[in-house]
Amino acid sequence: MPVAKPRSREHAIAIFRAGVAAADPQLAVKNFLKADSEQLHIGSESYGYRNGNWRRIHLVAFGKAACAMADAAQAIIPESWLAGKGVVVTNYENIDLVENCQVFGAGHPLPDAAGLHAAKTIASRLRECKSGELALVLISGGGSALLPYPVAGVNLAEKILTTQLLLASGASINQINCVRKHISQLKGGGLARLAAPADLHALILSDVLDNDLSAIASGPSVPDDTTFTDAVTVLESYGIWQQIPLSVQKHLQEGVQGLQIETPKSGDPIFQHSSYTLVGSNATSVDAAAKAAADLGYQTQIYSKQLCGEARLVAEQLVRHALSLSADIAQPIALIAGGETTVTLKGTGKGGRNQEMALAFALAAEKYGLTNAWTFLSGGTDGRDGPTDAAGGILDNDSLQRMRDAALDPDAMLNDNNAYPALKAANDLLLSGATGTNVADLQILLLHPNA
Repeated sequence: MPVAKPRSREHAIAIFRAGVAAADPQLAVKNFLKADSEQLHIGSESYGYRNGNWRRIHLVAFGKAACAMADAAQAIIPESWLAGKGVVVTNYENIDLVENCQVFGAGHPLPDAAGLHAAKTIASRLRECKSGELALVLISGGGSALLPYPVAGVNLAEKILTTQLLLASGASINQINCVRKHISQLKGGGLARLAAPADLHALILSDVLDNDLSAIASGPSVPDDTTFTDAVTVLESYGIWQQIPLSVQKHLQEGVQGLQIETPKSGDPIFQHSSYTLVGSNATSVDAAAKAAADLGYQTQIYSKQLCGEARLVAEQLVRHALSLSADIAQPIALIAGGETTVTLKGTGKGGRNQEMALAFALAAEKYGLTNAWTFLSGGTDGRDGPTDAAGGILDNDSLQRMRDAALDPDAMLNDNNAYPALKAANDLLLSGATGTNVADLQILLLHPNA
């Protein structure tokens, strides 16, 4: 049996950290926001600039990187230009003091009452915006859950239940967001609708594949071209329509019938004064991780920048790819990927998509006979994987034996969606703490030549 390489684990963690560092939210804002004595300059030479002598700037930030982004922005913008204190909303783990800003903590991945209060505060601030003023909106991953503002007739508990059912169904993040947009007052362009007719510019740190702006935090500042019919179709296709609250069913059905206002679409006049700049993404972090791996002496390949699908199936595909390379390995290889997988909950265990993928990889490696020494890391760049304190998992050839030595059955644990205790018993949890950023997930597979 191949022996795990101790330094390989150190290397995997170092490569992961390099990917997270590349998504530094303060640096992302500083790269795209400048001020001189006369004007605020937003953008860059490659993206183009939006300049203005706005003297009332409404600063709003939400997402897991909100505090860091807001801190960078308020340090750049002259205080006299700010229209009162900025409003910042982030998850509890990432709360930090930000000068000239009011900071709110809120629930993630499930919304809570504190998030509702924060969302109402942001909505109130944006309603104050007037023509000729600027709403500067700093958006990062996690914003969908952090700003729950249900439509009239749907309460927070009913929206939370709907979100829970969607998260457990195996629906993709885009499908989940489609439903959330249609039962929310801020998502799907709702925020832009509130800020009109003021100028609006969003600096966006992306946590979704393809940097689809309508998916990041459920697209509060951009058009939404999904419909009420699409939302109903998602719920029906995953067999949860009958389980969602009657108030949600009623609102969506009324939307299909044209009795509720649709989300604003492309071409809507409210977007005439709205623009955005993408300041960071998962792809940027994947590239940084690949560079770090190469600097450590690994022959480096980017496996995917759009990793998606059921976590355990994606893990099996990666094992098969590794097997196709294994016979020809002359020097250590690093396969780097980024994206966001999903988990269909069928058990009652504890874990997250990264922990599930890591455990599934180890089991598939054993099943298919991956004989090379390997180390596999799958982690969320935000430092939190599902409702746990771990960012994900880091496993090697010996992980399954460590679990079995602890009297655990890793196959049974995976089938119960119970990766967390399995990885904990093997000392294989990736514990990074909250990172203050969020650009989805990173996967790192290090393969070594057979002796």
